[in-house]
Amino acid sequence: MTFKRRKIREVAFQTLFAMASDPEVDREQLYKELLPLAPQEEVPAYLEELVTGVSEHQAEFDQEIEGSLAAGWSLSRVEKPNLIILRLALYEMKYVDDVPVAVAIDEALEMTKKFSDDKSRKFINGVLGHIGGPKATSN
Repeated sequence: MTFKRRKIREVAFQTLFAMASDPEVDREQLYKELLPLAPQEEVPAYLEELVTGVSEHQAEFDQEIEGSLAAGWSLSRVEKPNLIILRLALYEMKYVDDVPVAVAIDEALEMTKKFSDDKSRKFINGVLGHIGGPKATSN
């Protein structure tokens, strides 16, 4: 079965959220629970790329996010779902060549609608717009 990238991003978000709560969580088991895979079907490569990439570059992304926060804000104030969405978007913005910055931001905002609230959507848009600069609005 072929999965759309939006679905893969959502499963990556759910996996990273679970991993943040329990670092010992079994990724493969999570994938099986979150994706309707046939017995011999492999996990989509893009899902593994997102989860691994975000995990490997987390410190780098957190530094960028913290540098984009308003005065008086620290990373510890950012709600976990929002932080994970920001990290996913940053991974796509910086390391996935076939995803334009504007698309990465738009997909992050769509994920925020599903997993957070409107106030968070504005916050995420502001942070990613600041980091993405002029590329954030170009296609």
